[in-house]
Amino acid sequence: MLISRREFLQAGVAASAILGASGAGSWSRLMAQQKLTQDDLLRFDSFGNVSLIHVTDIHAQLRPILFREPEVNVGVGEVKGLPPHVTGKDFLDLYGIQPGSPDAYALTCEDFASLAKSYGRMGGMDRVATVIKAIRAEREDAILLDGGDTWQGSLTAQATMGQDMVEVMNLLRPDAMTSHWEFTLGIDRVTEIVDGLDFPFLGANIFDVEWDEPAYDAYTMFERGGAKIAVIGQAFPYMPIANPRWMFPGLSFGIREERMAEVVEEVRSEGAQAVILLSHNGFDVDRKLASRVDGIDVILCAHTHDALPEPVMVNRTALIASGSNGKFVSRVDLDVDGSGMKGLRHRLVPVFSDVIAPDAEMAALIEEVRAPFADQLSEVLGTTESLLFRRGNFNGTWDDLICEALISEREADIALSPGFRWGTSLLPGAEITREDLHNVTAMNYPAAYRTEMTGEMLHTVLEDVADNLFNADPYYQQGGDMVRVGGLGYTIDVTKPMGSRISGMTLLSSGEAIDAGRSYVVAGWASVNEDTEGPPIWEVVENYIKAQGTIALEPNRAVIIEGL
Repeated sequence: MLISRREFLQAGVAASAILGASGAGSWSRLMAQQKLTQDDLLRFDSFGNVSLIHVTDIHAQLRPILFREPEVNVGVGEVKGLPPHVTGKDFLDLYGIQPGSPDAYALTCEDFASLAKSYGRMGGMDRVATVIKAIRAEREDAILLDGGDTWQGSLTAQATMGQDMVEVMNLLRPDAMTSHWEFTLGIDRVTEIVDGLDFPFLGANIFDVEWDEPAYDAYTMFERGGAKIAVIGQAFPYMPIANPRWMFPGLSFGIREERMAEVVEEVRSEGAQAVILLSHNGFDVDRKLASRVDGIDVILCAHTHDALPEPVMVNRTALIASGSNGKFVSRVDLDVDGSGMKGLRHRLVPVFSDVIAPDAEMAALIEEVRAPFADQLSEVLGTTESLLFRRGNFNGTWDDLICEALISEREADIALSPGFRWGTSLLPGAEITREDLHNVTAMNYPAAYRTEMTGEMLHTVLEDVADNLFNADPYYQQGGDMVRVGGLGYTIDVTKPMGSRISGMTLLSSGEAIDAGRSYVVAGWASVNEDTEGPPIWEVVENYIKAQGTIALEPNRAVIIEGL
């Protein structure tokens, strides 16, 4: 059952959850008046007897970043028009956020480039450390939970096979984590890291293929505030589909709804008075899971990078979305007694890096792990006249740049670039450094392939990816966002069924309709096939940027979206 925002605010158990929770509006007014301080950002009226701290989808971003939230986030079926499928002005209206405020900057794409000049960068693990320490100073036994996608997404993480992030997170002292991109380091490296962690690496839905038994702990129990709290971990369920199966051949994943119900029942039988799901399912999968599995009090959502200033209530389960890239830290206070969870209070803490002071110990560690790569990180490849971003269901400008580079450097007719959500933003006029480029390309299967595809195959690829994204059943949404294309135009109707969403495919270089029987030279990257050959994508794009000198992108009008 879905509960509306108004019903949530009025519901008995949830009234204490939100009212007086230091919502987004308070700090937006303060910052707009240039009076915001770190104390303002961290102010929170403590509630109940248990505190959770949630960070997720950091994607190895150690330093403050710019990150533009999506302009298009399509919801289909029953979730059409529901958070998180609300963007821009509609998002501002839904939550009563003032245009031009820090809230608007942090939570939407509205006037992003202009507001970024006023409010600056966000995140930085030294600032995140400050936030976490402040919460722990008030609630010493707060439970810190990492939602995964932590060890991948930067040059330094790529060069150290995630070790930089492991050291940083160890200093933060999480109480548990779950996973997704972690497994793209390869199972041997994951095992090496996990064996050395001082906290549980949870995955109730990860099974050993050979023995058909759990490969990792499903949950961990905490005694906090006189209550018994269970934290269940759920890794990204579609690993073998969205990422290379050959990197973790002995493991199987999946949503495993029945398994989740069994684990919830098990922890309840062991006396858990509150059940927390640390999930990397993606928001809509979590929404459906919550509607079908009773007994979960809070789901800490991840994977889809959504940032919501209020919980979404489903079947008396609170879904918390904490954003990505270190932009936010969620604090969730729970009132738990012998009869269960009585209420919660939530705060999505925006990590404005110009307001929150860096933690000295964490700052020193970050400097240490980055030092061996300082020259590489800072090398300037070119400049951009365009806002460069990646986030949204369709092409971002970083994706357009990558596709242009693939077509030029690999001498192709058409380029395909995966619909990844990770990747930071650059403002017009900025220098493009090697670090910036690796923030959108650093991963362990980066080969830029060159092949031939028929028009029919191209149509099949687009239809298949579209169904992963726009299937009305969230359990069949098995990937990221829509594959990005270069040299190719098309129309998509997101309301139509599989096989009939894509039409009007056009080769942009000639303006001709794509011929189903003709072969086209296609360049792409991030193939999940083990033997893919080609230079790493960052090398391809770097060569292109250096050759161009200045990047200036025209607005992408090649993809026409219908049915919104």
